[in-house]
Amino acid sequence: MTAKRVLWLAAGLILAGAPVRAEQRLVLIGGGPRPSRALSTFVEWGGGAGARVLVVTWAARDPKEALEAFRRDLEPYHPAAVRGVPAAPLDAQAKAVLREDLAWATAVYFTGGDQDLIMDVLRDRSLLEQVRARYDEGTVFAGTSAGTAVMSSITITGDGDRTVIDGDEVETRAGLGLLPGVILDQHFIRRQRQNRLFGLVLKHPELLGLGVDEGTALLVRGNREVQVVGASRVVVVQADAEGDGMKLALLAPGDTFDLKAKKRLARLAVRDTAEPCASPALAARGEACGPALGARR
Repeated sequence: MTAKRVLWLAAGLILAGAPVRAEQRLVLIGGGPRPSRALSTFVEWGGGAGARVLVVTWAARDPKEALEAFRRDLEPYHPAAVRGVPAAPLDAQAKAVLREDLAWATAVYFTGGDQDLIMDVLRDRSLLEQVRARYDEGTVFAGTSAGTAVMSSITITGDGDRTVIDGDEVETRAGLGLLPGVILDQHFIRRQRQNRLFGLVLKHPELLGLGVDEGTALLVRGNREVQVVGASRVVVVQADAEGDGMKLALLAPGDTFDLKAKKRLARLAVRDTAEPCASPALAARGEACGPALGARR
């Protein structure tokens, strides 16, 4: 262990034991092309040119490629450093390295893939508590697709019967619990995932459903103020007072929403930013696009 790593770990452990709370900030991407406004905000909130980015690749089919792809996407925003986590499964030595990495990072990003693989690693309660502590201390967290799904207390795993509106038919498990009071879903409009989110909101009427579409992101401050950026929409699902119906809100890019008051605040002039299908950057990487929203297949 290097002297620098020891210093970062000691600082993180000291903070974890202290009652320190900073503004919590999240960047939640619905999958597909990552909006440039989401990426620039992630780096800015993480410290700009001083941002130290930790990429959690456990969910990905190819963790090395997922790390390199995200590193390339961040290049225009010039963070100070980008590194990946130890590969899962984690032995005692890898867990020690992960703790150092979390203490070092000012911004943490979870890739897409299989959300179960993320939460399997974080069954280790001490690691999960350190993740939560770093978020409370002001470390910026972000995710896309599976990496977004795990941010709420309830994580939709992707299994279950999608042909019915019944929360009991949707497979879930405990998530990171960074954003309280909501259930997150992703690829929402593109993959027509409304049935499972509707069912879960009716089953848990105290929670707000947030369905984030591809090429779109939520910028969340203080676990309350939300702004939509990107190419598509975010669907907000709220159970009615009787518990057998729902209210829906469709948020466009630039819209802001108060998660606690459960109401739209304003529409701002932000029209940005998922890479279009014709983007040279996508073409150079050999990535095909679908007809809707410029979504990657």
